[in-house]
Parts: sequence; C-alpha cells; structure tokens
Amino acid sequence: MGKTYARIDGRLRTFIEAQPMFFTATAPLAGDGTINLSPKGLRGSFAVLDELMVAYLDFAGSNAETIAHLRENGRITLMWCAFDGPPNIVRVHGRGEPVFRDDPRWPELLRHFPDIDPGPHGLRAIVLVRAELIRDTCGYAVPLMTYEADRDLHGQRFAREDDASLSAYFAGKEHVATSIDGLPGLPLPLPPTPAV
Repeated sequence: MGKTYARIDGRLRTFIEAQPMFFTATAPLAGDGTINLSPKGLRGSFAVLDELMVAYLDFAGSNAETIAHLRENGRITLMWCAFDGPPNIVRVHGRGEPVFRDDPRWPELLRHFPDIDPGPHGLRAIVLVRAELIRDTCGYAVPLMTYEADRDLHGQRFAREDDASLSAYFAGKEHVATSIDGLPGLPLPLPPTPAV
C-alpha cells in the first residue's frame, strides 16, 4: 500500500501543494523530552523549492517548540492528509533549519511565497526542510472533510504588531525564547523585518 519516492515531483508534488494544511513533528534529543506536533495552514505559506527541499513560513505563536528542536538536532517530519478526493497520506522525513530574519538568505527565500502577504502574520522564521525519506500510505481511515477557507483571525491578531511590539509579545511568552524542555527557541529580540 505504501510507496517510497526518490523525490518530490509529479503527482506527489501536485498533491502536497494542493493541501490547505499539513502537520510538523519534532522532538528533542533527550529521551524524556517533549515531542511536538503542530498543524500548519494559510494558503501560500508552503513551497516546494526543488525535488528534495521544501520550506514554510513560521508565523507568530505562543510557542517555538519546532524552532527549538530544529536548532538542537534538525529532525523533522512533515505530513499531509487528503481530507477530500482519493485517500492519501504523504510524509516527508528530513532535516530542517529555521532561517531567521537576519540571515542573508531571507530575501531570496521569501520570494518563493508570492501568494501570501506575511506582514499581517508576524513572520518570525522560514523553515527549510531537506527530504531524506519520502513516503505515502493509503489514508483509508482519514475522514472526508470540506475545506471552506483560511481563518482570518491570525492575520487580524498580529497585523497590529510592529517589530518592537512583536518582540515584546514573544518575550512575554514562557516558551518562545526557550522550549518547554529549556532548549534555545526563537532568538529575541527579533531582528527588524528586512526590506524585500
């Protein structure tokens, strides 16, 4: 039922790019550390850069577990489920890294996301993932659900923030600068948003 792929292309790429949401899973090296699983959405915030490299925009939130785990060990799994159409689940297991605003790669990477305005969402990092294992499975038990639209609440909440107030917001959150397990998370204060 499952198949392993050498690259992200063709039907597989089409499927991934069509999904309105995906999930990220990471964990620290410590055996008793907290495993993190996060849903990701907002159309246009995910991009396939080439046959083995994908990226997504990491927006403002109350935690930074994914960033902390990637900074420590780089391990990440991304998963997409077909909630409509033929059943399918795709997983990309790989190595990831958060690229922060002061990284010289930032402006070029941001160009891969032309269909979303990151400004209202408090963009704090771009996460790059290099695929090491790409698999799909049947997805027969995944329910059928209908996608209506992205919620606009995230954009409404963070559109009123500038770089200074966003840094202050993150500084006030317990698990943004450090993870639940005490790992370094988002570097604060945030560097200014670069002009693109």
